Amino acid sequence: MDKLIVCLATLGPVGRRLPAPGTFGSVIGLLVFASLTSIWVGEEESIAPIIIHCSFVLLALLSIPICTIAEHILSKEDPPEVILDEFVAQPLVFIGVPLNFQQDSILPSVLVLACGFTLFRFFDIVKPIGISRLQKLPGGLGVVADDVAAAYAAGLGLWCFSYTFSLSFP
Repeated sequence: MDKLIVCLATLGPVGRRLPAPGTFGSVIGLLVFASLTSIWVGEEESIAPIIIHCSFVLLALLSIPICTIAEHILSKEDPPEVILDEFVAQPLVFIGVPLNFQQDSILPSVLVLACGFTLFRFFDIVKPIGISRLQKLPGGLGVVADDVAAAYAAGLGLWCFSYTFSLSFP
Protein backbone atom coordinates (compact mmCIF):
# COMPACT_ATOMS: atom_id res chain seq x y z
CA MET A 1 0.00 0.00 0.00
CA ASP A 2 2.89 2.37 0.77
CA LYS A 3 4.29 1.89 -2.75
CA LEU A 4 0.91 2.72 -4.29
CA ILE A 5 0.58 5.92 -2.24
CA VAL A 6 4.10 7.06 -3.15
CA CYS A 7 3.48 6.15 -6.80
CA LEU A 8 0.31 8.26 -6.86
CA ALA A 9 1.94 11.17 -5.02
CA THR A 10 4.98 11.21 -7.32
CA LEU A 11 3.08 10.38 -10.51
CA GLY A 12 5.11 7.24 -10.85
CA PRO A 13 8.71 7.87 -11.83
CA VAL A 14 8.09 11.49 -12.88
CA GLY A 15 8.57 13.01 -9.44
CA ARG A 16 11.44 10.77 -8.50
CA ARG A 17 13.57 10.70 -11.64
CA LEU A 18 13.17 13.94 -13.57
CA PRO A 19 14.77 17.29 -12.80
CA ALA A 20 12.37 20.08 -11.77
CA PRO A 21 9.67 17.58 -10.77
CA GLY A 22 7.09 20.26 -9.96
CA THR A 23 7.34 21.66 -13.46
CA PHE A 24 6.87 18.21 -14.98
CA GLY A 25 3.89 17.56 -12.70
CA SER A 26 2.36 20.81 -13.96
CA VAL A 27 3.08 19.86 -17.58
CA ILE A 28 1.30 16.54 -17.13
CA GLY A 29 -1.68 18.28 -15.51
CA LEU A 30 -1.77 20.76 -18.39
CA LEU A 31 -1.62 18.00 -21.01
CA VAL A 32 -4.40 16.01 -19.34
CA PHE A 33 -6.54 19.15 -19.04
CA ALA A 34 -5.88 20.19 -22.66
CA SER A 35 -6.75 16.74 -23.96
CA LEU A 36 -9.99 16.64 -21.93
CA THR A 37 -10.84 20.14 -23.08
CA SER A 38 -10.29 19.34 -26.74
CA ILE A 39 -12.77 16.47 -26.38
CA TRP A 40 -15.71 18.72 -25.49
CA VAL A 41 -15.01 21.81 -27.61
CA GLY A 42 -17.10 21.69 -30.74
CA GLU A 43 -18.84 18.44 -29.77
CA GLU A 44 -22.56 18.29 -29.12
CA GLU A 45 -22.48 15.28 -26.78
CA SER A 46 -19.36 15.86 -24.74
CA ILE A 47 -17.88 16.72 -21.36
CA ALA A 48 -18.79 20.20 -20.14
CA PRO A 49 -15.94 22.41 -18.84
CA ILE A 50 -17.60 22.64 -15.43
CA ILE A 51 -17.40 18.86 -15.08
CA ILE A 52 -13.70 18.86 -15.96
CA HIS A 53 -12.97 21.60 -13.42
CA CYS A 54 -15.12 20.01 -10.70
CA SER A 55 -13.29 16.74 -11.30
CA PHE A 56 -9.95 18.43 -10.70
CA VAL A 57 -11.28 20.14 -7.57
CA LEU A 58 -12.36 16.71 -6.32
CA LEU A 59 -8.92 15.29 -7.23
CA ALA A 60 -7.31 18.14 -5.28
CA LEU A 61 -9.38 17.21 -2.22
CA LEU A 62 -8.50 13.54 -2.63
CA SER A 63 -4.82 14.39 -3.00
CA ILE A 64 -4.67 15.90 0.51
CA PRO A 65 -4.71 12.54 2.35
CA ILE A 66 -2.49 10.96 -0.31
CA CYS A 67 0.12 13.70 0.12
CA THR A 68 -0.17 13.46 3.92
CA ILE A 69 0.56 9.74 3.87
CA ALA A 70 3.36 10.20 1.31
CA GLU A 71 5.02 12.75 3.61
CA HIS A 72 5.00 10.19 6.43
CA ILE A 73 6.28 7.37 4.22
CA LEU A 74 9.09 9.52 2.79
CA SER A 75 9.82 11.10 6.21
CA LYS A 76 9.96 14.58 4.64
CA GLU A 77 7.85 17.69 4.90
CA ASP A 78 6.50 18.72 1.46
CA PRO A 79 8.94 16.47 -0.43
CA PRO A 80 9.90 17.84 -3.86
CA GLU A 81 9.23 14.46 -5.46
CA VAL A 82 5.56 14.66 -4.42
CA ILE A 83 4.02 16.36 -7.46
CA LEU A 84 0.40 15.26 -7.29
CA ASP A 85 -0.37 18.75 -5.97
CA GLU A 86 0.97 20.45 -9.11
CA PHE A 87 -0.85 17.94 -11.32
CA VAL A 88 -4.27 18.59 -9.74
CA ALA A 89 -3.82 22.37 -9.35
CA GLN A 90 -2.58 23.28 -12.84
CA PRO A 91 -5.98 22.78 -14.56
CA LEU A 92 -7.68 25.00 -11.96
CA VAL A 93 -5.91 27.99 -13.53
CA PHE A 94 -8.34 27.81 -16.45
CA ILE A 95 -11.63 28.02 -14.55
CA GLY A 96 -13.71 30.64 -16.37
CA VAL A 97 -11.19 31.10 -19.18
CA PRO A 98 -12.74 30.01 -22.48
CA LEU A 99 -10.60 27.85 -24.72
CA ASN A 100 -11.32 26.94 -28.33
CA PHE A 101 -9.48 24.00 -29.86
CA GLN A 102 -11.23 23.98 -33.20
CA GLN A 103 -8.99 23.80 -36.27
CA ASP A 104 -9.29 27.44 -37.36
CA SER A 105 -8.47 28.98 -33.98
CA ILE A 106 -6.23 26.64 -31.99
CA LEU A 107 -3.27 29.04 -31.68
CA PRO A 108 -4.98 31.54 -29.32
CA SER A 109 -5.99 28.69 -26.98
CA VAL A 110 -2.48 27.25 -27.03
CA LEU A 111 -1.19 30.73 -26.10
CA VAL A 112 -3.68 30.88 -23.22
CA LEU A 113 -2.52 27.45 -22.03
CA ALA A 114 1.12 28.55 -22.20
CA CYS A 115 0.39 31.79 -20.33
CA GLY A 116 -1.62 29.91 -17.70
CA PHE A 117 1.19 27.42 -17.23
CA THR A 118 3.78 30.19 -16.88
CA LEU A 119 1.66 32.17 -14.42
CA PHE A 120 0.98 29.07 -12.34
CA ARG A 121 4.66 28.16 -12.14
CA PHE A 122 5.47 31.77 -11.17
CA PHE A 123 2.91 31.84 -8.34
CA ASP A 124 3.83 28.30 -7.25
CA ILE A 125 7.56 29.06 -7.04
CA VAL A 126 7.50 32.66 -5.75
CA LYS A 127 4.43 32.19 -3.51
CA PRO A 128 3.50 35.88 -3.17
CA ILE A 129 0.38 37.39 -1.56
CA GLY A 130 0.27 35.02 1.40
CA ILE A 131 0.48 31.80 -0.60
CA SER A 132 3.62 30.83 1.32
CA ARG A 133 1.62 30.82 4.59
CA LEU A 134 -0.66 28.12 3.23
CA GLN A 135 2.33 25.85 2.73
CA LYS A 136 2.81 25.86 6.52
CA LEU A 137 -0.54 24.13 7.08
CA PRO A 138 -0.09 20.60 8.45
CA GLY A 139 0.49 17.57 6.24
CA GLY A 140 -1.02 17.21 2.81
CA LEU A 141 -3.29 20.19 3.39
CA GLY A 142 -0.25 22.49 3.23
CA VAL A 143 1.20 20.57 0.29
CA VAL A 144 -1.97 21.01 -1.77
CA ALA A 145 -3.36 24.35 -0.49
CA ASP A 146 -0.46 26.50 -1.67
CA ASP A 147 -0.69 25.03 -5.17
CA VAL A 148 -4.45 25.53 -5.35
CA ALA A 149 -4.01 29.15 -4.20
CA ALA A 150 -1.26 29.62 -6.80
CA ALA A 151 -3.62 28.22 -9.44
CA TYR A 152 -6.42 30.60 -8.47
CA ALA A 153 -4.06 33.60 -8.40
CA ALA A 154 -2.69 32.62 -11.82
CA GLY A 155 -6.22 32.05 -13.09
CA LEU A 156 -7.34 35.47 -11.96
CA GLY A 157 -4.38 37.05 -13.71
CA LEU A 158 -4.99 35.01 -16.84
CA TRP A 159 -8.69 35.79 -16.84
CA CYS A 160 -8.06 39.54 -16.50
CA PHE A 161 -5.42 39.44 -19.23
CA SER A 162 -7.60 37.35 -21.56
CA TYR A 163 -10.60 39.61 -21.27
CA THR A 164 -8.59 42.82 -21.39
CA PHE A 165 -6.65 41.85 -24.51
CA SER A 166 -9.13 39.37 -26.06
CA LEU A 167 -6.31 36.88 -26.42
CA SER A 168 -8.41 33.86 -27.27
CA PHE A 169 -11.77 35.14 -28.36
CA PRO A 170 -13.14 35.64 -31.86
